[in-house]
Order: sequence, then C-alpha cells, then structure tokens
Amino acid sequence: MTDPTGLSSGGAGMGVAEVDACSLEIERNYDVIPTVICSMCCLFGIIYCFFGYRCFKAVMFLSGLIFGSVVIFLLCHKEHVLDTQLSVEASAGIGLGIGLLCGLVTMLVRSVGLFMTGLLLGLLLALAALLVTHQFYTPTTVWVPLGTLLGSGMVFAVLTLKWQRLFTVLSTAVFGAAIMTVCADYFVEMLVLTKHVYECLRLTAGPPLCWYSWVILGIWPGLSLVGFLVQWKLTDDGFSHTEVVLSHRQKRVQLMRIREKDAKKRRQAGGQEGTYRRKPTPVKRYTGDLLAPSYLQSLRDRQMDTGVSVSSAGTASHAMTDLDYDTGSTAPLTATTPVISV
Repeated sequence: MTDPTGLSSGGAGMGVAEVDACSLEIERNYDVIPTVICSMCCLFGIIYCFFGYRCFKAVMFLSGLIFGSVVIFLLCHKEHVLDTQLSVEASAGIGLGIGLLCGLVTMLVRSVGLFMTGLLLGLLLALAALLVTHQFYTPTTVWVPLGTLLGSGMVFAVLTLKWQRLFTVLSTAVFGAAIMTVCADYFVEMLVLTKHVYECLRLTAGPPLCWYSWVILGIWPGLSLVGFLVQWKLTDDGFSHTEVVLSHRQKRVQLMRIREKDAKKRRQAGGQEGTYRRKPTPVKRYTGDLLAPSYLQSLRDRQMDTGVSVSSAGTASHAMTDLDYDTGSTAPLTATTPVISV
C-alpha cells in the first residue's frame, strides 16, 4: 500500500518543481545570424499582417518562398539524401533555392499563389486546434494530426480560390501574426513555445508550458484580429488585385495599338516619297462667266422688242459696257473678250 502522505508530498514536490521551472530565469544566448533572420521575419510579419492584400504580388512570392524553403529544409535535414546526412548549411541552401522557384511560380501564376495562401491558412488554423486539443486529449496515431492538417489546408485553399479577397486578407493577417509570435517566442524564451508545438505534432510528451508561454501564444489571435480589421477597413479599402491585372493588360493592348498606327503611318509615308503629281491646269475665267441668267434673259427680251439688227448690236455693245462697269473692271474690251450671240 502506498502512504497517502508520500503521495501528497510527491505531488507537492512536483508542483514546487513546476513552479521553480517557470520561475527560473531563461538563459538567452543570441547568435548573430538567427537574430538577423528573426528580425527580418518580424518585419515581413508586419507587412503580412497589416498590408498583405495591398502588397499582393510580394505576398504571393513570400508565401511560396517560405513554404517551399521550410518543407525542403526539413526533408533534407531530417532525412538522408544519397545515404549521407546533410549539414544545416547545405540543407538551408537547397531549401532556399527550391523556395525561390516556388516563390516565382506563386507570384507569376495567380491561381497557384491563391491556392498556396489558402493552404497556409488551413495549416495554421489546424495547428492551433491541435495545440488546444493536445491539452485535453492526445491522439494515439500520427495520422490524426497529419490528416487534420492536410484536410484543413485543402478546404481553405479551395475557399480562397472561390472568395479571393476575403480569405486572402484573413490568411495574410493570420500568417503575419504567427510570424511575429514566433519572433517574440525567440526573443523572450528562445523558441520554447515553438518546440512545444513541434512535440505536440510528433505526439511526444514534453514539459508543460509556463504562464508567459501562454501569454506569447495569446499574441497570435489578438494580432490576427487587429490585422484583419486594419486591412479590411483601412489599407485594402477600394483596392482589388484583379483590377491591377486588367490595367496591365489594357496598357499592353493600348501600346500595341499605338505601335500599329505608327507602323501604318510610316508605310504610307514611305509609299508617297517617290511619287509626283501634276497640278491641274487652272481654269481661265472671263468677264462673261459671271453673268446672271436673269440679265441674259433681259437682253433677249430687248432684242425681240426692237427687231432691228443694228439696234440689237448697239444694245449688245451697251450691255457689255454695263457688264464691264458692274464687275468693277476698268480695262477696255479686247479681242479675247467673247461676244455673246443671241
């Protein structure tokens, strides 16, 4: 039989040990390279959280870069490649190279970038659910967390393709807040919270979290909510990633039309350079061209009234004199002046 006193004393000892472990000062030995990387990631997290949808192309590139680099780094560092264990530097280099290719693909192909953004959102939400569930229940097989991660990622990836703006804003806010939470975890407790999450995914028992670890974890949902509201109401108001793509296409179409018009003008100018056109012969005008039909009719009437050829000739001569005076010409009639025959 077990002594009840011993149990109580043992339980008290465990409680004292837990309290002492949380009250101990954490030894913080910061290296230069991890500190610089963590600072840059914190800057990226701020851009993601508050300006994610506004910087659409940059976010698509960084999503593919981070996802590809992390996955390839873990595969190369934990698994044997060609029967050799790669160093951390070699694994990081391979992961960075493949991550750059993934980033270019997600930036250039919009559907792939949106799918990756939704996948990251589903993975993060499933990870948060598994972390909370692990405090009450621990699965017996690793397929449970793996299936939860993959299923949630695929569901949110499809939803992001359907409602692009809403889930892109939500994904960037959640992912940026997660990056800033990991950076805070590094500077405060040297990635204790991150290691605990990794142990939960592996279904291995680890030391319980202290109160300040839960405070750091609480930064994640708080920043996610603030980032979503800031993007939806301030930074992304009136902005659409589809309008950006259409405007670029319209600019290219307009530029092509302008170039086609310039080419047509050049071809027309080149065809007209060697041709010469003769000017048409100017039409000679005489004084009688400007006679009104009513005036000519009056002349005919006068001739019919007189009936005498001599008087008719005198009348015609008088008419030409009047015409010369009316048209404002002071030159006398010459031989080139046409004679009006009635």
